[in-house]
Amino acid sequence: MISMIMILNQKGEIMISRQYRDDVSRVAADSFRIQVIAAKEASSQPPVKRIENCSFLYTRHLNMYFVALTKSNVNPALVFEYLFQKIRILKAYLGEEFDENSMRNNMTLIYELMDETMDFGYPQNCAVDVLRLYINLGNVKPQDEPEPQQLTKQITGAIDWRREGIRYKKNEVYIDVLESVNLLISSTGSILRSEVTGRVQMNTKLTGMPECKFGLNDKLVIEKESTTGRKKPGVEIDDCTFHRCVRLGKFDADRTITFIPPDGEFELMRYRVNDNVNLPFRLIPAVQEEGQTKCSINLKVIANFSEKLFATHVVIKVPVPKNTSKSKIKNSFGRAKYEPEQNAIVWRIKRFPGKAECMLSADLELVRTVRPKAWARPPINVEFQVPMFTASGVHVRFLRVYDKAGYHTNRWVRYITKAGGYQIKI
Repeated sequence: MISMIMILNQKGEIMISRQYRDDVSRVAADSFRIQVIAAKEASSQPPVKRIENCSFLYTRHLNMYFVALTKSNVNPALVFEYLFQKIRILKAYLGEEFDENSMRNNMTLIYELMDETMDFGYPQNCAVDVLRLYINLGNVKPQDEPEPQQLTKQITGAIDWRREGIRYKKNEVYIDVLESVNLLISSTGSILRSEVTGRVQMNTKLTGMPECKFGLNDKLVIEKESTTGRKKPGVEIDDCTFHRCVRLGKFDADRTITFIPPDGEFELMRYRVNDNVNLPFRLIPAVQEEGQTKCSINLKVIANFSEKLFATHVVIKVPVPKNTSKSKIKNSFGRAKYEPEQNAIVWRIKRFPGKAECMLSADLELVRTVRPKAWARPPINVEFQVPMFTASGVHVRFLRVYDKAGYHTNRWVRYITKAGGYQIKI
């Protein structure tokens, strides 16, 4: 793992260093100073440098370099995450814009933080809320003096994302399922790519230390729970990533999502769905070029979602040739305008009802060019937002809250689908 952490100034001088293993020495800093800082490679080259069988992974804050040294084959993402967390911790203690002087004036504090956040090259506890309970040399003040037993529990990393003693008059949980649809359709109408990336955002206002059990209409879970011959429809959810409060062991065993939530807003999980994507909009374009001076575009847009729903902030950008001089546009509703700076007809619709159809037709006059060049025909781009609709079909089945007090919890769920890269070739 990590053998040494150094903090250097812009001249390459070591301000602070902490050696966790004896397979590297401070002499290595000279090599880093000459080959990276003096050579001015930091801004133009990748932040990983291999020098004399030693890997240097570094990042910058103002005019300081935070450098991790290792001779082993480490996971670089883990090392960079530790460096970013280190900077975040120092910001909490020394201020957002801490500089070289404030570092030199708080050497004892920084060495204590280095010892607490890493042991023998392995990152340990990097939660500011927990560190402030027992390291109080900077501006971060502890809220309450913790019990010794509670302190030991938090230092060992059992639950460092939630403190005990939280109280609310009303216990509520807000759940947002936010999805982004990515689509690419060829000029012949065949789907080249369609996927949905989603995330579950939560805002918890719960008393005590409750345990939550969260359920989606995951196909694997529904098939396992289905005892009768009838199978309820489920969604194949891929590439799940979770907040660190989720018990991954239980998810791997039986796909149940159990966790003790942080207080307030946090992102519970991210996911991806590739199959059976419900496309919110279907676009049927028709383009006809008449010689070098005229071009006509017809576009039909159909909303595939329920008539009880509606889309907002719909923007359809229909590309036109660069040598377009005049345009005559007709559209059934909304506002459409030729915008030369975007080389496109921009059609804006504030509210698009479900199952509705609308048409746009445009007659373009083109300027003759000295050297005629074939129009590349860029794809149509669509932007939209559809509340209470999920393109993947994912929905929340349940959220159960278990606490010793047995209080009642109000749950609120909201779904929002928006366009990611939603493109139709013409």
